[in-house]
Amino acid sequence: MSVCMENALGTICIENEVIARIAGMTAMECYGIVGMAAKNVKDGFFQLLKVESLTKGIQVTVEDNRLFIDFHVIVEYGTNISAIADNMIRTVKYKLEQTLELEVVKINIFVEGVRVG
Repeated sequence: MSVCMENALGTICIENEVIARIAGMTAMECYGIVGMAAKNVKDGFFQLLKVESLTKGIQVTVEDNRLFIDFHVIVEYGTNISAIADNMIRTVKYKLEQTLELEVVKINIFVEGVRVG
């Protein structure tokens, strides 16, 4: 599914994968975020995703040109998870609203693991 906007020159359609990539790259710039996580179907554990596949740890839902985003992340050991999540929410929301001119309604962050050292 994609989000489409119309202006005087025509129609612009943005795929959810593009929105997830922008959100993921922005999240990776936030202090304390090690990376996105995906569940390993075979053993049920979460694994750290490489940058090329970071969108697998992000789910984007679009309703009436409003964005709802779920992140599954791994954080650095010894950091304040609440502060990291708050910073990530503000940063991603700002970046998406400035870049795409769409309203970000909700961002959920699921901390799936902690990386030590």
